[in-house]
Amino acid sequence: MTPLFNKLHHVCIVVNDLDKAVAYYEALGVGPWFDYPKSGTYVEFEVPNKAASDAMRYKCVDLENVQIQLCEPGPLDSPQRRFLEQNGEGVYHLGFEVPDRDEAEATGRALGLGVMARGKRTDGSGFCYFDTRRGAGVVLEIRKTAGSDHH
Repeated sequence: MTPLFNKLHHVCIVVNDLDKAVAYYEALGVGPWFDYPKSGTYVEFEVPNKAASDAMRYKCVDLENVQIQLCEPGPLDSPQRRFLEQNGEGVYHLGFEVPDRDEAEATGRALGLGVMARGKRTDGSGFCYFDTRRGAGVVLEIRKTAGSDHH
């Protein structure tokens, strides 16, 4: 069995004001920031609130060893919005790269992890958020990046 949470891809931080947060990071020399590439059509897409998901704004920066994602949830109800209201700004999830999205989701389910949201594209890329907040303190996500085939 391939370990699920072995290769950290990104840290996602939920913020109130995306532009303000990006400006702060840039003042510290962190950049360049880019829009999260919401590319590719999902053949499977299950989220608690699609309108809220569509309205979320993301900016990303690739550091030498990991990506940071900033997420501004917007006003609609979503797990990210609730996190912000209950906890303030902070780390919402850790995203781990996996070689096989479907296998990783099945492994997580076999471990008894609840699925909060999931998406899969025709090329096999996609994501799955596990509800690990109670045990891990944060949401743990697995993802398969389009075109990546590293194991």
